Amino acid sequence: MNLHQLRPAKGATKKEKRIGRGEASGKGGTSTKGNKGHQATSGFKNRRSHEGGQMPIQRRIPKRGFKNPHRIEYKVFNLGQVEHLVAKYDLKEFSLESLYVNGLASRTDRVKLLGVGELKTKVAFKINAISDKAKSAVEAAGGSVEILK
Repeated sequence: MNLHQLRPAKGATKKEKRIGRGEASGKGGTSTKGNKGHQATSGFKNRRSHEGGQMPIQRRIPKRGFKNPHRIEYKVFNLGQVEHLVAKYDLKEFSLESLYVNGLASRTDRVKLLGVGELKTKVAFKINAISDKAKSAVEAAGGSVEILK
């Protein structure tokens, strides 16, 4: 092997396309931007949402439905889940604080209890909302319910 035979590994080097470096380069003159127009000038920035005068997609698509700005979102728990969680985390009270400590809800979550499943253990509930079926099931099991605002 001689010095004139040394070559970099295949794929190690890449030829850079040098634009705007004279007519002899083949990429001079307009620098591959075409003639005239906003896009041919330096400092051109294309907005992501710009569609070149075509009606924008957010205006083309029909609007449907309604988002209620006063809707209250709840973190929902069913009676069957509560039964499982009370056994797993050894809870005496099912409150926002105990849920936060055990990583089941965030500080700002509002909690609602629904009546799907069965509750056999006596648990005190301090939550934001409860369904009628769940309330009767909790009281039948000997528990108590306190609604927080």
